Amino acid sequence: MNWSIYQKQFDGYLRLEKSLSGNSVEAYSRDVQKLRQFLALRQLTLRPQEIGPELLREFLAWLGELELSATSQARTLSGLKAFFHFLIMEDQLSIDPTDTLEAPKTGRKLPDTLSYQEIVQLLESIDLSTNEGTRNRAILEVLYSSGLRVSELTELRLSNVYAEDGFVRVTGKGNKERLVPIGGDALKHLGFYLSGVRCHLDIQPGHEDHVFLNKRGTKLSRVMIFNIIKAAADKAGVRKSISPHTFRHSFATHLIEGGADLRAVQEMLGHESITTTEIYTHLDRDYLRQVITEFHPRS
Repeated sequence: MNWSIYQKQFDGYLRLEKSLSGNSVEAYSRDVQKLRQFLALRQLTLRPQEIGPELLREFLAWLGELELSATSQARTLSGLKAFFHFLIMEDQLSIDPTDTLEAPKTGRKLPDTLSYQEIVQLLESIDLSTNEGTRNRAILEVLYSSGLRVSELTELRLSNVYAEDGFVRVTGKGNKERLVPIGGDALKHLGFYLSGVRCHLDIQPGHEDHVFLNKRGTKLSRVMIFNIIKAAADKAGVRKSISPHTFRHSFATHLIEGGADLRAVQEMLGHESITTTEIYTHLDRDYLRQVITEFHPRS
């Protein structure tokens, strides 16, 4: 059996059994494809069963020579581990060649965040006298209020907004659903948008339940959300490089700086592991260190 067939079966396993998104499946597929490209460049016609740890170490070294970052190398190795684990599950391999391999040290990059004042600047820079402005203010309010991923925002459904209870139901990674609180300001601006803008749109079939729509009556794309945020930042004079994820990072950071329980923040963000959420405690420590430096008499 050749690589292409194994790869196709692996993609099916990721989609159907692991319930990964299309983007995630493509990322894993690219990881395997990189290994196949390396083999082709070395003129090696080996089956997956013939790949050993030494060859994989050479492959990782090759990625380094291509000047891929340590994070990208670690990500590729993670994809290969998943692929060879799948082959073992399918009884195509008895020994996992990735078992003894260690990912390059990546360090831990702290995410960019906005201060609360910068958040306010962005929100208040939006012109509410226009339909687009009313919608865009609601988008940014919801992003910051609930810490949603951009994909969770674009797929947010009217039927999953429980305004009276102050919650929205979102579908995150792996098609896992969670309930997330939504604040009063976000609900207020969402109401302005729904009652003053969305109800007048000619909504296209298949988009009736999506909350945020463009003027053609179809759901917004991820790129459109990026553009909305960039335009708001430019108008507000916020010079940081920001994205929808910046609002998510800011949401988590501000909660933890305010004393929120880490487990509660993990639940709201939809993190599988608490260690993913713990990165925000590093931000909190930086904040505390700054406070001591600024105000402690013997700092």
